This record gives sequence, structure tokens and C-alpha cells, in this order.
Amino acid sequence: MLNNKSILITGGTGSFGKFFIKTITKKFKKIRKLIIFSRDELKQFEMEKLYPKSKYPFIRFFLGDVRDQNRIVSAVEGVDYLIHAAALKQVPAAEYNPFEFVKTNVLGAQNIVQACLNSNVKKIISLSTDKAVSPINLYGATKLCSDKIFLAANNFKGKRSITFSVVRYGNVAGSRGSVMPYFLNATKQNKSFNLTNKDMTRFNISLDESIEMVLWSLKNSIGGEIVIPKIPSFKILDLIKATNNKKNYKIIGIRPGEKIDEELLSKADSANSIDIGKYYIILQNINDNKKLSYYKKKFSYKKVKANFSYNSRDNTNFLSVNQLKEILHKLKSH
Repeated sequence: MLNNKSILITGGTGSFGKFFIKTITKKFKKIRKLIIFSRDELKQFEMEKLYPKSKYPFIRFFLGDVRDQNRIVSAVEGVDYLIHAAALKQVPAAEYNPFEFVKTNVLGAQNIVQACLNSNVKKIISLSTDKAVSPINLYGATKLCSDKIFLAANNFKGKRSITFSVVRYGNVAGSRGSVMPYFLNATKQNKSFNLTNKDMTRFNISLDESIEMVLWSLKNSIGGEIVIPKIPSFKILDLIKATNNKKNYKIIGIRPGEKIDEELLSKADSANSIDIGKYYIILQNINDNKKLSYYKKKFSYKKVKANFSYNSRDNTNFLSVNQLKEILHKLKSH
């Protein structure tokens, strides 16, 4: 699928980007070009040591910011597939620095869409988040805007052979800034830690699963859809039990913009959603017979029930304490 193709990943030096690059360089041995686009020169320098030109001549490190449209235009030249993983994502930081998040997450999305429409890029997959569903925080609102921008791009592409799709998932185990590394670090240092609310639940997806989902979307998406994985949830108190941290935790209260539970598919989304087994697909219009015909022929879908909500509390699949221990053990060994 990626052999003889040119791929660009924005945010390529982040948690997802690094693992994505590691995965595809092992799986696809004939990639024509792989462009790692990010604004962090130190991380690029460190990654260059892992991927020396002598062994990976097809890898190109491209320093730039998605806020800079001219830089994006230069980067996408000759690219077949673009994975958009660049984002500002810390919820509390967004509440106090809203304009910075808008510049990166919203205007950055617009810059990518415009650059790709004026180039020969064939497929764009944008990474989204559960916080974009019924958002109560600014980060989620900017990602919802980003999703809408990418989906709407399919409506004004004209006769261009290009598609824009979105993949949406929850908490990525071990990603930078996520809760699991925070709890692990506190346990390692034998410290107590702050907990905002003991009733919280969260979705959980591994980096492997998130990459599998993106590769699935590259192969199967036809533009204008949001792909959502069926993944387990966990209770925050079960995660604390799994760390074996004997110290007391301190309840500090909900932070600005924080939710008790997360949602991947809302009741409002259900009217335009289908179930294809491993994934839910949100279509822009459930009456789009062309897309329905495609998914019926390839996956034999069923329509999602009216007013169905896929959220972390009502999920039928919860991780046990022992399963969480296994996940934490894997994270510690990396």
C-alpha cells in the first residue's frame, strides 16, 4: 500500500509520529519518500540518529510549522499521502492560551487543505480526538473545527483525485501527556499524585491500534467519513490500583475544560453513522447512496440505532485491573 509512494506526516516527531514511522519503515520496504514534518529541531536531530541517511535514504526531515502555509506548500510537493498528526492538545493550556490553539489546530488544518488542493496529494487522513465530540473545552472545539474543515474539503475539490478523511480515537496508552505515564512516574518516585475526580472513565487505545487504524483508513476510506474504533474503557480508580501505588491520592477537583467521561460518537452523530464491525463510520450524509453502496459491498454494514451514544461510561468493554497492569508493564519496558 505504501510501497512506491511518497508520504508526509505532520507532527512527525510526536508520540504517534515516531511510532508510525517505526512501523511503516519495517512493514513497507519500498517507500519512495517519507517526509517527517515538525517544528521541533531537537526532536528531528534525535530522530535523525535513529534513521541515518546511509540506511534510510528515502527519509527527509522537514522543519516547519502548520501555521505557515508557504512551508506546507513546499512540503507537499510530490506527496501521495498526508497524515496530519500535528496539534496542540493539552486541555488546561488551551483554556488559557486559546488563540495559540486556534492558530495551530484550526488555521493549520485550513493551510493543509489549501496546500493539498493545489498539489497532487491523493489522500489525507487527519487524526482527531474524543474531545471533539460535544466539546466543553477549547481544545475539543478546535479539533471539531479541524474535523469539519477536512470533511468539507471533499465538497469543493472539484474534479481533483483527492480525498480527505478523519480518524477519531481516545486516550493513547503511553502517549506524551496522557494519564498512564503520569501515574507511572509518580509510582516510580514513590509519590502521591493529584486526581481531579475519582469517578472518571476514559477510552484506551494502544499506539499499535491507532496506527493500524490509520493504515486501514489509508487503504479503505473514500473521503468525507470519520472512522471510530471499538475500544475498551477504564476506570481511573482501577488504573490507580494497577500502579500498586500505596500513597494516598489527593482530589483536586475538575480542571478547566475537563470531562468526567469521554465520548467518541454522540447521539446527534448516530443519525449519520454505520457499524462495519471493527469500526463505526460517521458519514456526512446517511443518504449518500454512493458511500453506502461502497461500504455495503465491502463490509456489509448495519446502521447505528437512533440516539445511540458511544461513550466511555456506557461502554460494554472495560479493562480489568489485571489488564491495566499488563498495559503498564509494557509501557515500563519501552
